[in-house]
Amino acid sequence: MSASRIGTALLALALTSAGAMAQAVPPQRPGSVAPSDKMENPAAPEAPAPRTPAATLDRLFQRLHDAKTPEEAQGVANLIQRRWARSGSDTADLLMTRAQEALKAKQTDLAIELLDRVISLQPDWAEAWNQRANALYIAGDPIRSLFDIGETLKREPRHYGAMMGLGLILRQQGDDKAAMVAFRRALDVYPEFETVKKAVESLKFEVDGRDT
Repeated sequence: MSASRIGTALLALALTSAGAMAQAVPPQRPGSVAPSDKMENPAAPEAPAPRTPAATLDRLFQRLHDAKTPEEAQGVANLIQRRWARSGSDTADLLMTRAQEALKAKQTDLAIELLDRVISLQPDWAEAWNQRANALYIAGDPIRSLFDIGETLKREPRHYGAMMGLGLILRQQGDDKAAMVAFRRALDVYPEFETVKKAVESLKFEVDGRDT
């Protein structure tokens, strides 16, 4: 299968996953308890809802979407990326740090090997898949990079970095229309993403004149 076809399939998957998240049942009202608990102790005050990492991340994404300036948005994006960068495993986090150092040193093969180990330890960590997708792209393997982008978006459909990477590969493969969809999906999540805004602007005249 060509990279373009794989990329288009991943794009459809990402859009479907994002739609499913938007239709998810809203969380229980903060502070609410089960009716049976209230009946047993009606005078007891309601305990505050726990501040879970997922709930905090949801709030950050809302702030990212509502940011009024690139600077404000970048600050929120930095907070999101810090949360993405934590796996919950000290070993996996250490290996991730070493992989990123290897990439900076242009030791791409070593970085990929380290990221293989990270994913084996934490297969549900979206950022591990995203980082390996980046390493594979740098290594000149867009097909495997696309597969890892797909794994990233399965785990975090709001991953604007992975969506940008998908758009870049699709554009390189000559599928400007699908690339534009990927870039615009990234902007739906992060409207002030300057790099993606520039990519959309550069594609606008080529794509928007067609039947989209």
